[in-house]
Amino acid sequence: MARDLPVPAADRTLQILELLLRRGQPTSIQDFLSQLDISRSSLYALLQTLKAMGYVEKSGGRGLYQPGPRLLAYTHPSPIEPQDLLTAFYQEAIDPPLGETIALVICSQNDLVILAQIEGKHRVRSVFEPGQRLPAASSAAGPVLQSAPLPSVSEQGYDISSDEDTVELALPICRDGSHPDAALLISAPGFRCHPDNLREQLPALREIAARLSYRLGAQIYSPYQTSPRPPISSTIAMSPNEIADFLQGPWAARLACIRPDGTPHVVPVWHEWNKKAFYVAAWPDSRWADYLLANPRVSLTIDEPWPPLRRISVWGEAQLVEPEDLPGGQNAFLTRLFQRYLGRSLPADSTAWHSHTFRIIPEDQSGYRGLQMVRAHEH
Repeated sequence: MARDLPVPAADRTLQILELLLRRGQPTSIQDFLSQLDISRSSLYALLQTLKAMGYVEKSGGRGLYQPGPRLLAYTHPSPIEPQDLLTAFYQEAIDPPLGETIALVICSQNDLVILAQIEGKHRVRSVFEPGQRLPAASSAAGPVLQSAPLPSVSEQGYDISSDEDTVELALPICRDGSHPDAALLISAPGFRCHPDNLREQLPALREIAARLSYRLGAQIYSPYQTSPRPPISSTIAMSPNEIADFLQGPWAARLACIRPDGTPHVVPVWHEWNKKAFYVAAWPDSRWADYLLANPRVSLTIDEPWPPLRRISVWGEAQLVEPEDLPGGQNAFLTRLFQRYLGRSLPADSTAWHSHTFRIIPEDQSGYRGLQMVRAHEH
């Protein structure tokens, strides 16, 4: 029956992925064509689709292809949902400390596997290959992924290593808050970076590792520890710098506006903060876009559901922005949003995703962290 015949596109896609995994090295277009019964144009189209989805990566500027992070995640079994881990990594580690390379590492069959990386910004930098396997003893990620780590690692919550070529610092990512499932690894050339330089970045690195853990389900971030954590601090006002740092994270905002009948309407939205104004994207058929055109008075709330429980409240007026007036243009704006919230490139049909953008310049803004405490009435 016809239903038993393979679907050509699906069949070719699976053949491409199988070839990439079987070869175990970067593959050229000519290699694909010699192994597969496929036209050059169809091959390019499938590779571009797989690349946009994270299953395939381009190997530098050499025109070679290799398994992407999403494919690698599924070929190395883990109790963590692979796409959840990768999306969280690309969102949280988008701006690595010191501009050095930061990588996501898992343990597979007693080796370390580089699942994904964000390359450093320096001309000379540490670079890994996705899927690259490393002996556990050769990297700072090895000690932090041990089920029974050394006392020094257990006490510090991280490991640092260096040789004449490289300096590395690794912290565990723990979906239960205590036991490591993956590692966050920052790596830098030894001639430029001293171990003390990385130690100075521990607060920022711990925050990234903690957020990755929270996003995977952890209620606390206390690697290797089983004793109760101290209580969350009471409410403290955030400084302007703390607010600015928080607003760079991949948090969805809740936008509150007024319907024509006078009732409130609240909806989660993607946004971008440029230190002067919020830019909020409306997708096609977003009813709230019409509400703002009729009544521009709005409020925004951006918060996090885990410690230290930061939250920002904003009040202002929404102004419709023409596509050409967006920072960098409409495509650049949408690209930044997709990278920030999904950790992926802008889809080819990007125009179908977007209808309006509104700019909100805060008339009033406040930020707090900690837990609102209930005070007894004074007598």
